[in-house]
Amino acid sequence: MVVSMVQFILEIPDVTSIKDKRKVIKSAKDRIFRKFRVSIAEVDLQDSLKFSQLGAALVSNSKTFGEEVMNKIINFVEDEVDGRLQDVSIHSEIF
Repeated sequence: MVVSMVQFILEIPDVTSIKDKRKVIKSAKDRIFRKFRVSIAEVDLQDSLKFSQLGAALVSNSKTFGEEVMNKIINFVEDEVDGRLQDVSIHSEIF
């Protein structure tokens, strides 16, 4: 069993309130979940107005497949989500 994970910080410069930020983050999480069927959550920086740290994970039987999906998520976020990516890390654990 292989667990592949991605963690990244999303800078959202155009929001003016925590409510706006939550709306952007919820939309991003829902779109990523629907497209890639991964577990995804805001894991840190919940109280920050301009930044959010998100993490996603996928269980599979192949490290290559898992990391491929994580890279596709990063590309999707860069192209389709309002905000700028920072501090991206992808990691896989074999159990």
